[in-house]
Amino acid sequence: MFTARFIRVILKNVGDLMNELARLELLIGDKVKQLAKKTVLIIGLGGVGGYAVEALARSGIGHLILVDGDIVEATNMNRQIIATKNTIGQLKTEAWKQRIGEIGTDTKVTCVSAFITAENIEQLFAFKPDYLIDACDTVATKKELIRKSVEYGIPLISCMGMGNKMDPSKIEVTEIRKTSYDPLARAIRQMVRKEQIKDDVMVVCSTEAPLQHGSEAIASNAIVPSVAGLLCANYVFHNIIS
Repeated sequence: MFTARFIRVILKNVGDLMNELARLELLIGDKVKQLAKKTVLIIGLGGVGGYAVEALARSGIGHLILVDGDIVEATNMNRQIIATKNTIGQLKTEAWKQRIGEIGTDTKVTCVSAFITAENIEQLFAFKPDYLIDACDTVATKKELIRKSVEYGIPLISCMGMGNKMDPSKIEVTEIRKTSYDPLARAIRQMVRKEQIKDDVMVVCSTEAPLQHGSEAIASNAIVPSVAGLLCANYVFHNIIS
């Protein structure tokens, strides 16, 4: 015969496990509350940034600021998690806001549907983010994000080039001064050295040399960018809970 107290305990446990973050809470306990208090700004919602957004939304980050001026196109289908037949033609920011709402966590979403340049980058820092994930494609913007992150003292993880690469096992999180092979990382290293930036600039980078395929277009697959995006999210996640 079950007692009333036993039944209440069972019902409570069942209710707890129905919570969207219950399985995460089993791993990190009350630290889920730390995640809910943080604001993360993601610049670029493509193959890399999209997977970072997905992981952070499912981890219960309190506020995600999504920055991208592009729309979903058919050519995104091979690698971008937001790209489906139903989202073609939509702003990536708005498509992501809808998807995060459907995931069901309490994550607040702010959309900035614009391409970021030195002229408008300051608007992003009015949101006072706790962390920055740079998943954009523009070298000038990457440089400016590094400068601003140092100026404002905001931790940043910047993704280097993931196009023309096939081996996800060669992707790592490292400091920009330790990178090799990547032409984009070389440009960032030169900027950091020239401007005498003393802070560590953390990046997700591949040690794989870019593949040659006879076309000027940048080739990509579904695996390498997604792994890079998850590593960006993982860097932020562990910085928050550590």
